[in-house]
Amino acid sequence: MSIEKIVEQALQDGYLTPAMEAEVGRICDTASELSIEEYMALDRLMGALLTGEVVAVPRKQFINVMEELVLTEAISRVAEIEATSDRTLDLGDIAAYALNRLLPLYATTEEGATYQRQRAKEELQGLIAQQVGEAIARNLDRPDFFPERQALGKSSKDEILTQVNALLQAYAPTFEPEPR
Repeated sequence: MSIEKIVEQALQDGYLTPAMEAEVGRICDTASELSIEEYMALDRLMGALLTGEVVAVPRKQFINVMEELVLTEAISRVAEIEATSDRTLDLGDIAAYALNRLLPLYATTEEGATYQRQRAKEELQGLIAQQVGEAIARNLDRPDFFPERQALGKSSKDEILTQVNALLQAYAPTFEPEPR
């Protein structure tokens, strides 16, 4: 999206989102030189921001305290399992599984986040541990599908046909094509 279109959208909406701000920054950083139109659009945006006609939305107005509580629990448990076994667990999958089964705890200030953390530790720590445990059990129970598989080479057509033929012979050795 161009600077002019971003400014037009911000003026229309009355808001400059973090994504819009990042895009303007990316354009300015990568352009060797801005056009007169782009400078004029940026000047218009600056004026609108100064007068309050456009409001810049802060990057993050809130946090989900449950995310950090689940990650803390998951990291602790995964580290313990990985240190005492030869298994490797997917921390992202485990956290996402548990978070999808727990209520979010949003806060907009540090005081609110502190309150949510304390409340969760008192009332929800058992539930968090249970959901992380279930997520780990599912992750450990997941089979390792076809660890011997390999991508087809991107060589000539003849080499690809040879590879496909070898695959078909390995997986369908008794298949006989119908005579033509």
